[in-house]
Amino acid sequence: MATALGGALDILMFATLCLGILTGFPVVFILTGSALLFGALGWAAGVFTPALLGALPPRIFGTMTSEVLVAIPLFVFMGIMLERSKIAEDLLETMGRLFGPVRGGLAISVTLVGALLAASTGIVGATVVTMGLMALPAMLRNRYDPAFACGTICAAGTLGQIIPPSTVMVILGEILSAAYQQAQLAQGSFSIQTISVGELFAGSLLPGLMLVFLYILYQVGFAWARPSVAPALPRDEGRVGRGEILGALVPPIVLVVAVLGSILAGIATPTEAASVGAVGASLLAARRAAPALWPSLLALASVAGLVALASLFDLRLGRLAPPIADRLALAGAALCAGGLSLAVLRALVVTARAGILAGVCRATTTITAMIFAMLIGATLFALVFRGLGGDDMVHAALSAIPGGAAGAIAAVMAVIFGLGFFLDFVEICIIVIPIVGPIILQMDVDPIWFGVLVAINLQTSFLTPPFGFSLFYLRGVAPEGVRTSDLYRGIIPFVALQLAGLGLTAAFPPLATALPKALFGP
Repeated sequence: MATALGGALDILMFATLCLGILTGFPVVFILTGSALLFGALGWAAGVFTPALLGALPPRIFGTMTSEVLVAIPLFVFMGIMLERSKIAEDLLETMGRLFGPVRGGLAISVTLVGALLAASTGIVGATVVTMGLMALPAMLRNRYDPAFACGTICAAGTLGQIIPPSTVMVILGEILSAAYQQAQLAQGSFSIQTISVGELFAGSLLPGLMLVFLYILYQVGFAWARPSVAPALPRDEGRVGRGEILGALVPPIVLVVAVLGSILAGIATPTEAASVGAVGASLLAARRAAPALWPSLLALASVAGLVALASLFDLRLGRLAPPIADRLALAGAALCAGGLSLAVLRALVVTARAGILAGVCRATTTITAMIFAMLIGATLFALVFRGLGGDDMVHAALSAIPGGAAGAIAAVMAVIFGLGFFLDFVEICIIVIPIVGPIILQMDVDPIWFGVLVAINLQTSFLTPPFGFSLFYLRGVAPEGVRTSDLYRGIIPFVALQLAGLGLTAAFPPLATALPKALFGP
């Protein structure tokens, strides 16, 4: 009787969560409220032990002190600061003039700019709004079909969720790592293997570039099949000099190489690379607010000097009698650190005086607080759900699906895709993955491959109505002539392309696993 009641409560608890989210009430309160309510009901019915909640404080402490999760506010800061530095505007203008004379050229330029911004900012909202304000009027002015233009901008903006570095990858990596450890313990293995956010970044890179290729392939084919949908610009409007191209491309590419390259090369952890990105974004924003080349050059020279000295000499402090060469290297490193500090201090002063720094810090704090509050609420929800026997219920349901691991993964992907119509990626990630992750990974599924599949699937949540956030972002800045129906019609082909990318990655796991194995080993 108690087992049956517990089974009913865990199902009712999850159903209550889904219904509560649809009301539009803040998710963090729904998570904690439903957990406390059903924990009390389970305790009163004798099917839940309140002692399980004793695991909550250490889990919260572990979340708040996780070095990996420190990367979240740093990546958010980097993305918002870059959005304020107007890099996207320079990229859009330059790439639009470069590809404009080709049929569908403006759409191709929007996709390429979206990919570059994804690799340097990872903030979907900022990317969609910026391109909506700049690219959409230009596309409409050049007789682009409104639905095709809107779909292109929304889809390009979502690339920030799959192309690293990405905030969702940091969250997903931390949750998947915990799920993988639980799966190994459940299998009786005490030689625990872990996965890192860097491995997840490497795994998502090729599928992300594949999506960019699929987008451009569709845009070129559609534009050539129906020239009236995406006409070419006059040749005289597409002239752009080599210096303009380099001036627009070099800053984001240097930042991408510094952040993503250092992670994939094993030089820095994601958190360390995120701090480099935050500093680089501040320097670029300061250069835009008060044009001066010397701070950026000083910072680059200082960082290059530090890396070179650290690789050639022993820079450990506190040694009694270091060799003279090491002493000179330490002095050089101190000089480089001073130069970098001077450049960063100047950037902070300039951005503060321009009114940029305060807004960026405020937005970063708000987004970070929201993410961590939901992580804590999801931890409480997962504890109560497991205490009511929810894990056993999910395990039995997935095990009963025909097809073994492949059938279970297909079912989970279908659930995540369905939830994407109503929830955003953070909510899906922190609610669903802790529940199904340990069970799926017990079926000898590669955690990196599974994580990349989830990430591609989560990307669709930005495009699927009625709550697709990219649709809301673009609707808020679109000209009056653009109808909501244009948005919905425009995203249908790109959702199909995302599902095609999901299917290709599922059918060919090396797309997600080959690069992590090559960079980090088996």
